[in-house]
Formats: sequence, structure tokens, C-alpha cells
Amino acid sequence: MEKGKGLMVDGRRWAVDFSDNSSSNSTRDIVDPPGFTRASQDQDDSTLSRQKKDAESNWKAQKAWEVAQAPLKNLFMMGFMMWMAGSTVHLFSIGITFSALWQPISALQGVGKVFEPYKDSKVDLLGPKLLFIALNLGGLALGVWKLNTLGLLPTHVSDWVSSLPPAQEVEFSGGGISLR
Repeated sequence: MEKGKGLMVDGRRWAVDFSDNSSSNSTRDIVDPPGFTRASQDQDDSTLSRQKKDAESNWKAQKAWEVAQAPLKNLFMMGFMMWMAGSTVHLFSIGITFSALWQPISALQGVGKVFEPYKDSKVDLLGPKLLFIALNLGGLALGVWKLNTLGLLPTHVSDWVSSLPPAQEVEFSGGGISLR
């Protein structure tokens, strides 16, 4: 045979014949190597489908917990941004504060949509949903705290003076003059 020329078998240039022409069953006499199992032959389709469904349920539960823990990262980021904004009232600090209030409120309104892809009869979503709600309420509390540090919450009596009725009587210590 010349160098560079392939063997021609049945009209194909390079072909390998894998058929077993021997009369003995030598392949059945060979022991399987360590760690090899013939799972596809030993297990039926129902066992495989059940394992596949269990694996999918485990994956959905894991992803649901990851989604539930996502607001924690947002909480730290928003806290850092509020700290960087300072405690004076200016456009940036007010914008950051209202963003910190709006994000948890919108997330709490969409709890059902967030966990919709992970609904399954085998996956319990109560724990992840409660964690998601608790972390978003923590973010809301952080926003309210920032409003308080900026002095934008009416927490003192003097903040409510405009809503008090005007005084009807004035009493002096020297004689008790009353006005009506």
C-alpha cells in the first residue's frame, strides 16, 4: 500500500468494520471495570423519570431559596448608598431614600410572580417566601430609618402644630384674663 492512500472498503475510503465475526461470546465474559454500572439496563423508565423529577424538584427548591436571599444583597448595597449620601437633605439623598422605599414595596407586590417558576407539588415555597418578605420589610425599615435621620418624618410634637386647633383661652398667672 502506498503512503497516504487509505484502504478502500465498500467504496468508502476510510472505514472500520466493528462487526464481531467470532463464534464465541467473548464480550459477555469480560468483567465490567470498577465503577461501571449498567444502569440503563438494570433500571426501568419509571425509576429514571422519578429520579429526574426529584432532581428537578431539588433544583427548583434550591433556586427558590436563592431568589429569596437576593434582597439581602440589595439591602447591604442600599445601606451603603444611604451612608454615602449623608444626613443632609439634598436631591441625591432624597432620591436614594425614596428608591430604598420603592424597591421593597414593588418587590412585596410581586411575590407571587417572583416564585411562580418554582411552583411544584414537591417544593415547599412557604419558607423562601417568608424570607423574601422579611428581607424586603428590612429594606423598607432601612428606608424609613433614613427618612427619620433626614428629619423628613414627623416624629416631634412641633411637627404637628399646624394641625392643632388654635387656643381659645389665654390665662395669665397674675389675674386670669381670658379671651374668646
